[in-house]
Amino acid sequence: MSEILVLVDHLDGAVRKTTGELLTLARRLGTPSAVFIGSGADSAQTYLAQYGAEKVYVLDAPELTEYLVAPKAEALAQLVSDKQPAAVLIGSSAEGKEIAGRLAIKTGSGLLTDVVDVRAGGDGVETTQSVFAGNFTVEATVTKGTPIVTVKPNSVTPEEAPAAGAVEAVTVTVSDAAKTARITDSKPREATGRPELTEAAIVVSGGRGTGGDFSQVEAFADALGAAVGASRAAVDSGWYPHSFQVGQTGKTVSPQLYVANGISGAIQHRAGMQTSKTIVAVNKDEEAPIFELVDFGVVGDLKEVLPQATDEVNKRKG
Repeated sequence: MSEILVLVDHLDGAVRKTTGELLTLARRLGTPSAVFIGSGADSAQTYLAQYGAEKVYVLDAPELTEYLVAPKAEALAQLVSDKQPAAVLIGSSAEGKEIAGRLAIKTGSGLLTDVVDVRAGGDGVETTQSVFAGNFTVEATVTKGTPIVTVKPNSVTPEEAPAAGAVEAVTVTVSDAAKTARITDSKPREATGRPELTEAAIVVSGGRGTGGDFSQVEAFADALGAAVGASRAAVDSGWYPHSFQVGQTGKTVSPQLYVANGISGAIQHRAGMQTSKTIVAVNKDEEAPIFELVDFGVVGDLKEVLPQATDEVNKRKG
C-alpha cells in the first residue's frame, strides 16, 4: 500500500489526540508513517504504533525547533522528495496550516485545508472540506503533486490499530534562509485541568451575556469535563484570555458538543464553531442569530440556567 505521512502534533513527546485522528484517517488511504520533529520521540513511539504508524521518522535537530515553521517545512519537503508518499496529513492548527502551505509550494503540490473527511477514490485522495468560514462544504481532490491535507480536530474518532512503529532517524539540511526568525523564549501555558480547546470533545463558551463573570460557564464545563471558550466580545472586553477565543480571528473548534452561553451568534463567532456535531445555546434574547444554528436552544438567563444544568449533571454523575 502507498505510504501516507502524518506530521505528529506533540509537546516534548506528549502526543496530542489530533495525531491519533490523523493516523486513523491515514489508514483509509494507505500505510501511515509518522513524522516526529523535535525531542521526546521515545515516549511517543508507543502511542504512534498503537494508532497505526508502521514507521516513525524522527527528525531531532536543534535548527528544526529553535526557529519558526520554515525549517519544519523544508524538512518535510526533503522527506516527501525521498519517500514519495501518496499524501501528507497535518493538523489544521495555525502552525499546521502554515507548514502545509509552505510545503505545498516547495513540492509543487495541491493543498487542501480545514478538511473534515478523507477517503481513497478513483482520482486519488478525495476529501470533504469546510470552506468560507464553515458556510459551505465541498468535495475536493488534489490534481497536482502530492496531496497536502490539513484536517480539522475532532473530524474522526481515533481508532487503535497496532503496528510496528519502527523508528528511523532522518537527517535533513536546513537552509540559512529558513533560519531568520528564531524563537527566543517560551513558557508553558498555565495548567487549568481542562482539555485543550481545539481538541476537546465538549466546549462550553461564554460571551457578552456573562457580564464578565465566567464562573457559571467554568463550573458547567468542569461538570462535563469540557474546555472553556469565549466569544470575541468577551475577549475584547478583557473578561477572558485571547487564547480561548472561538471565532474567525480566534480558534476553530469542531467538538461533539458545543454549548454557547450569552453569545449572540455573530458570523465571526459562527465561523469558528458551526461545524460542531451538536450545538446548544442559552440566551435571553429569543431573536438572537445563534438560535438559527442550534440543535437545541434555551431562552433564559445563563446565570439561572447554567447552575441548574450543572447541578443536574453532577447528580447524574454521582
